[in-house]
Amino acid sequence: MFDHFAAPTPNADAALVAALLAVDPTGLGGVALRSPAGPLRDAWLALLRQHLPPQTPMHRVPLHASDSALLGGLDLAATLHAGRPVAQQGLLTRCDGGVLLLAMAERVGAGVASQLAAVLDTRVVALERDGLTQRRPARVALVALDEGDGDEEQMPATLLDRLAFHLPLQAADSEDDEPVDWTRDDIAGARARLAHTTVPESVVQALCAASLVWGVNSMRAPLLAVRVARAAAALSGMEEAEEVHASLAARLVLAPRATRLPAPPAEETDDTPLPPPEAQQRTPEEDESDAPPPESPPDEQDKTDDDEDAPGALDDRLIEAVRAAIPPGLLAALQMGQARQARATAAGRSGELMKNQNRGRPVGTRRAEPRSGARLHILETLRAAAPWQRLRQQQAQGPRRIQVRREDFHVVRFRQRRPTTTLFVVDASGSAALHRLAEAKGAVELLLAECYVRRDKVAVLAFRGDGCELLLPPTRSLARAKRSLAALPGGGGTPLAAGIEAARELAQQIGRQGETPVVVLLTDGRANVARDGRHGRAQATEDALQAADAFRLAGFAALLIDTSAQPGEASRTMAERMGATCVPLPHAGSAGLSQAVRLATLPAAR
Repeated sequence: MFDHFAAPTPNADAALVAALLAVDPTGLGGVALRSPAGPLRDAWLALLRQHLPPQTPMHRVPLHASDSALLGGLDLAATLHAGRPVAQQGLLTRCDGGVLLLAMAERVGAGVASQLAAVLDTRVVALERDGLTQRRPARVALVALDEGDGDEEQMPATLLDRLAFHLPLQAADSEDDEPVDWTRDDIAGARARLAHTTVPESVVQALCAASLVWGVNSMRAPLLAVRVARAAAALSGMEEAEEVHASLAARLVLAPRATRLPAPPAEETDDTPLPPPEAQQRTPEEDESDAPPPESPPDEQDKTDDDEDAPGALDDRLIEAVRAAIPPGLLAALQMGQARQARATAAGRSGELMKNQNRGRPVGTRRAEPRSGARLHILETLRAAAPWQRLRQQQAQGPRRIQVRREDFHVVRFRQRRPTTTLFVVDASGSAALHRLAEAKGAVELLLAECYVRRDKVAVLAFRGDGCELLLPPTRSLARAKRSLAALPGGGGTPLAAGIEAARELAQQIGRQGETPVVVLLTDGRANVARDGRHGRAQATEDALQAADAFRLAGFAALLIDTSAQPGEASRTMAERMGATCVPLPHAGSAGLSQAVRLATLPAAR
């Protein structure tokens, strides 16, 4: 059994996650299952259902589930028939003690995510709406079916933080990768032992240390890792978690949440004291005559055996377990410092959310009168009026009918995304032309193609010589953008202040047109032409920093790509003053620059 705990193969880990989730479903929260719909995902869900007790409920949550569907609320038909408020159970209450399947979790709205997160924390549904006040148990495990394609589609962080496992399903690479086949009786026995299974303090401290070393920012992660270690110990028939269970927890819980590489160990210094002067003058023969007999102390072997139990040894082994579980590609991204920045990329590229009274996607209702084109929501209006019908009909003079008043009106709320315009600001000065202008052009062409696929607008600005030139106004024409970029010459001074000011002014103009501007600045951060056109590095740098401060006050999303051969402090300082993300790429070509923009966060307004 321990061999399967220590074997980091895709099938073994997938089977382990299903078994551990069945042992402690409410304690572990659930699993974020990243896999497209298909036989592989269906097989894993069938395995989970096989491990659960026969009568365990399993319900699917719709993508745009309303609060009434999730939490419950007023049963409108029954209320109108009875003349008094009648409550109906929500999906979370009906699934008490079972498993919720959240389809297309990468597209779930913030409202649904917050409701699910609250239930995972409290295990209770608190219903206070439509004149009803109820608290009902909702002990559920969440299986979030993430079908996102690439890093641009991610689940909400509020849900990911509360799910112990982040599992990407993969097909087996070889026939030797066979999962462990636990029976339902094994799982039932483990659930019975779980309450009496303990986790030593040394294991808890080692998991917390590994979480800190790997930059796991959530305090829930080590707690979930401890619960996974306890469930693994119960599954193996033991009453106390051991190192193999801690390594498993570190691999399954901490490794997917790593945000940085461990710091290299400090170099050891030679602190050995020098021998006394009289000892330095003695001959080797005298030293051998006075040497003690060669017999080693009896506890020497015991010290060697106890080295593995020294303080910090378990911490080091758990750190290495996390390192072994991280894919090589993620390790490379961690070294660039950009792995977790990809989590928010979609928000920056999809445009700012904008409320609209009668256009866009419906996102709920609000209490208001249907004026200025607002659409009346009939069901919510009747639901608000239903609890008062008996009282209103007693006061009414005339035939019995549904009494709807002004305070009952509810209108539909709409929301739409503003289109995004990506503004490329290219340094075409002599230093850039000497080093990276060709690569910058290739990267911008790749990014232009991506913007064309997303139907975003693009604009191109270039600064060189004494000023900045708008090569391409905002457009969706990919061919026109490529032509303007190909004709861009290189050479001359670096008027960085003029480039930043031109980018800010164009971004403000784009914002006034109802679009979301995102600025991508490709430069080495070194200026030598001042705002008034005079040459001089000191004044040019001061003007560029002032322009960067003004850009930051404007609040636009920005990314600064350092295109210098040797990235230095100039680009980092300029990015900090602009409020931009700095991506130094000393050895990357056009493909590397394009990938950096995909990974980097563009913190547009959300």
